[in-house]
Amino acid sequence: MDIFETKGIKPMLIAEMQNPFDSPEWIYEIKLDGIRCIAYLDRSGTDLRNKRDKKLLPHVPELSDIHLRTREKCILDGELFIMKNGTTDFFEIQRRALMTDPFKIKLAADRFPTSYVAYDIIYYRDLLVTDVPLMERKKLLDTIVIEDPLISVSRYIENTGTELFLATKAKGLEGIVAKLKNSKYYFDKRTKEWIKCKHMQTDDFVVCGYIKKANNMTSLIIGQYHQGELIYKGHVTLGVSLGTIYQHQPTETDYPPFRYMPEDQQEAVWFKPELVCMVESMPTDKPGLRQPVFKGIRNDKIPQDCIAAEE
Repeated sequence: MDIFETKGIKPMLIAEMQNPFDSPEWIYEIKLDGIRCIAYLDRSGTDLRNKRDKKLLPHVPELSDIHLRTREKCILDGELFIMKNGTTDFFEIQRRALMTDPFKIKLAADRFPTSYVAYDIIYYRDLLVTDVPLMERKKLLDTIVIEDPLISVSRYIENTGTELFLATKAKGLEGIVAKLKNSKYYFDKRTKEWIKCKHMQTDDFVVCGYIKKANNMTSLIIGQYHQGELIYKGHVTLGVSLGTIYQHQPTETDYPPFRYMPEDQQEAVWFKPELVCMVESMPTDKPGLRQPVFKGIRNDKIPQDCIAAEE
């Protein structure tokens, strides 16, 4: 069966984050803060799918006609995003993707319309082009898409990834993606031919307990002080090793150290608020942590020094 008809494409994945770099063998693109999206476009219509092959068009009906902005039948790889206050807003596009009421979706689309930016092409005129080198795919993409406010092609620069990375930081953007010029496109594969460089922020939290999760994962419960009172600040799971935590001899207790707690913590193991940990996360202007990663225990700081930022 033709892949355009069967759908179900699992896109190529980006390798783990590393520091920005300069190289003539790579190109550098701005990493948009949106939802990964595969676009199936031909004369009959537009079909948008996420990485799990879920249909997205019902959530973004303003993009129903972007197939009219392409010159050939194609499958594009790109990002759905929403601009808000001059920058991409992940929470707004995430909120839209969870909406089901058509009336509310229409109101949201009128206020903050979604756009699609294509940064790769997978299929062209009934043929896969995944074995074509990236720079040739980029040229092909430029000939196909007729840009307007709803669909565009991702811009890139050559050689100077560090300079672009610093520019994205100044604009409050997520970071950049570096791509090897001669890279092919591999379905559902994480390769080092695409690398992300993101701006992260760190903060210190009190270790308050943990919850055991599926697949032998551990989610730390963390807090910070506000006006002298320890308050709940959420969980961090990535990077957490329970063995590492117990190396620092936390004191278990029967009760949570917070006065106010979410109600879904019945299975938690609680600690006295004695340990401080460092957590790295994506910048956000919303409450809570975005994509937090545990970075380790700090022995040079007392819990009372972990002060919550004013929200």
